[in-house]
Amino acid sequence: MTALVKIRSERDQMSAVERRIADFILENAQLLRDYSSQQLANALGISQSSVVKFTQKLGFKGYPDLKYAVGEAMARADNGDAAVVVAQHDGDATESGSGLWRRKSEAEEATRLINPSETLDAATHAIAAAGKVFVVGLGEDDIPARAFTFKLSMLGMLVLHSFDMARMTASVSGAESGDVLVVFSEHGNHPALCKIARQFRDRRGRVVTVTRHTSNPVRALADIALLVSAHDEREYIQSLVYQSALQHLLDGIFIHLCENDEKRHAALMANLERIQLLHEP
Repeated sequence: MTALVKIRSERDQMSAVERRIADFILENAQLLRDYSSQQLANALGISQSSVVKFTQKLGFKGYPDLKYAVGEAMARADNGDAAVVVAQHDGDATESGSGLWRRKSEAEEATRLINPSETLDAATHAIAAAGKVFVVGLGEDDIPARAFTFKLSMLGMLVLHSFDMARMTASVSGAESGDVLVVFSEHGNHPALCKIARQFRDRRGRVVTVTRHTSNPVRALADIALLVSAHDEREYIQSLVYQSALQHLLDGIFIHLCENDEKRHAALMANLERIQLLHEP
């Protein structure tokens, strides 16, 4: 993991001061080699000790080690080995497209790093072993929820999806031990989703949450928490980056479900064939 990817993946868990330091480094990585820890502190209007604590929290012995690691990451980017430099928005369509691609790549890598294989395996196993899978998401979160529901259905799994809280409450009343509820909530702070998750756990079902890499009420109720890391100072770009990283995460789970069970793979092939027949005259 490069220093810049590590900073980006841990940003959501940082304090306000730490996020200011992180954002400065991410946006001005090429300038960091000319800054001492005191100069960086002065530029941000914080204490030098805050900079030192920030570097140590990331696992570096000191600020010089952080500078070296960032410089190494920049050198790799210059050689085309990694996309870690933040593109500056200058109105040029080609550059903007390239910058978006880099942002998405960075978010996908950071998301992969904060979801260890053990967590992904646990989520995949829980969904695969469930008698019924319940899927819920509100607002924009319902878009990936619908897509994930469709993919699971294509594998021949019994999936119940709803964006209506009253209907989902009624559905959850029929949940049994071993069933799984997948909750999509980017910011994880919707009270209704928390209530649904608690009701599901009362039925001895397992809760899988998909949220940003932050401490939030929905994630706190998870048996298995899937996390997404995506950042950009422009809100409209950050939304695109989040969706891309989330889709990459879900695609990985779908592939594991498909490839690790011949019956599910056969169901997928059969359903694809049926859908193809619908389009024929």
